[in-house]
Amino acid sequence: PPRHPDKILAATAAVEGERKQVTVLFADVKGSMEFVVGRDPEDVQSLLDPLIERMIEAVRHYQGTVNDIMGDGIMALFGAPVAHEDHAVRACYAALLMQDNVKRYAEQVQRTHGVALAVRVGLNSGEIVARAIRNDLHMDYTGVGQTVHVAARMEQLAKPGSILATAETMKLAEGYVDMKPIGPLAVKGLPDRIPVYELIGAGAARTRLQAAAGRGLTRFVNREVELAQLRRVKQLVDGGRGQMVAVVGEAGVGKSRFLEEFLHSKQEASWLVLDSNPASYGRTTPYLPVIELLKRYFDINLHDSTPSIRKKVTEKVSALDRSLQQAIPPLLDLLDSLEDDHPFRSLDLVQHRQQTYQAVIRLLLRETDIRAVVVIFEDLHRYDSLSHGLLSELFVAAQNARLLLAVTYRPGYADAWKNLPNRHELRLDPLADASLTEFLGALLGSDQSLNNLKIFLAERASGIPFFVEEIVRTLIDAGVLEGSRGNYRLARTFSGNEIPPTLRALHGARIDALPTAEKCLLQETAVIGQDVPFSLLRSICGLTDEMLRNRLDNLQAAEFLYATQLFPELQYSFRHSLTRDVAYSSVLRDRRREIHGRVVDAIESSYVDRLAEQVERLAYHSVQSGVKEKAVRYLWQAGAKAAARAALPDARAWYEQALDILKTLPE
Repeated sequence: PPRHPDKILAATAAVEGERKQVTVLFADVKGSMEFVVGRDPEDVQSLLDPLIERMIEAVRHYQGTVNDIMGDGIMALFGAPVAHEDHAVRACYAALLMQDNVKRYAEQVQRTHGVALAVRVGLNSGEIVARAIRNDLHMDYTGVGQTVHVAARMEQLAKPGSILATAETMKLAEGYVDMKPIGPLAVKGLPDRIPVYELIGAGAARTRLQAAAGRGLTRFVNREVELAQLRRVKQLVDGGRGQMVAVVGEAGVGKSRFLEEFLHSKQEASWLVLDSNPASYGRTTPYLPVIELLKRYFDINLHDSTPSIRKKVTEKVSALDRSLQQAIPPLLDLLDSLEDDHPFRSLDLVQHRQQTYQAVIRLLLRETDIRAVVVIFEDLHRYDSLSHGLLSELFVAAQNARLLLAVTYRPGYADAWKNLPNRHELRLDPLADASLTEFLGALLGSDQSLNNLKIFLAERASGIPFFVEEIVRTLIDAGVLEGSRGNYRLARTFSGNEIPPTLRALHGARIDALPTAEKCLLQETAVIGQDVPFSLLRSICGLTDEMLRNRLDNLQAAEFLYATQLFPELQYSFRHSLTRDVAYSSVLRDRRREIHGRVVDAIESSYVDRLAEQVERLAYHSVQSGVKEKAVRYLWQAGAKAAARAALPDARAWYEQALDILKTLPE
């Protein structure tokens, strides 16, 4: 079964059908018929079963879902039914692990049976429709457009032992993996050749900031107030008083970049900086953040053998302080390099945990005797309980040490140290006004053709630097922008309808993390629009006032919505228009039309004496609901209203929509 069956069952039960941004993986045994012919079926099965198991295990390791097993191959999805903001990266890593697992097994089969086995893998990213067809862990996935079809074609084009991916997957995983272009290839069913890439290994980037740095970072702007606060905390640490700083902000606001700018400036060059930002797919691995930090401290890389790791750890600890010899076994155990028969492995769970905690803490505190140390743990909201426990003990033990513990997390997470006097919280808000203008200027440049685009980006990205950069990146790929960073110009007109796949995945993952009730309410809210009157939402959702208020409170606490008007009528708005767009686009068309229809009915009954002031909203929802007769009537009224106010371009737009619909109606 999958590693997270409860989450998958919850997602399956919650939604009859949903649009999802995913990466699809197909893998099969190339040339399996060659060893099937002339062999006993049981012999064939005994060879294939372990191979399929290794393929499935690679998918599960990165929290993908095996959707279908097809004799000598599998189909898997990353990002459904539970959304992941890094679904393409997970799929690429799973493909690499799969080839590694299969290669070792194939060598064994070659020696024992004289049979050559190899797997080919194809990857593609895009949109699908996910539908639950039974009340168990099986889900039926129907591809929207060509997403699934193209992934299958990538597999069929791949050579034995290789992995092929589309440009869509390459863009999402850029920096995290190494890919080489193999040229535009003809794909059956598609009119034109498409760019295809071969995945050849893991890349250098482990974090989004590192991946962005590979493409070039935009000049850092603003945050002077927060940087000044952090410098005051540094002075306390330099004086021998351990401190914690919690940097809180939503995804993409620049938490990692903020710490990077501060800790790698000339003023902090004398500090020992140790950071850890484990991948989100490793959250179930005990101590993973601590292990990542130790690997950096001991300079351990992928190519180090077990003897090499033992040598590095032993030599560095002994050089630091010979009295730390007892810390070596727990450290090696964390790094999977301790001898199997070592007594440390036989300790009971409590002793094992205590000695592990103490080994890491003593190591770090000893370093503070030599110089100030900053330990960075990013994305605290993803950590396992053992890592949390170790951080708590480290924080307590470092009260009188030159140690700064810096953690980052997203809103909605509550750390365990809020009331302690040496804890400081720095809230990073989205860029606004002059800071946003400066950022847009640094990213785009000052060409006059960009003025409308800058206004659009300011509204669309809500001041989140990552959102701005991803939208710009999409416009560059689409040929809307040409030039270079800080010196772009508009090459052609642009549409604001497209959401970059990276942002859809990020917002989709946040939405999927909500409880089922809140998620469904958020989707209904998104259908109403960016601004949502409480009375209108109550009319369409069928909840009591108390239930609705409780769920809205939860959505506010998670920073999806906020109250924008209290009088004369309570009204909520989406904090980010992109969140609303992603929530809306995840709803299947039939359900979406049905909700739009409910909104029309609710407005007509709630504003029976004041329909004229709601006519634009009625026109929009009528069009989206597919009720053509109402749509024409309200569009015509909206056009007349605009014309009466001399808003002639608006009037023309309303009238043209009405005329287009009239063409589809009987005479």
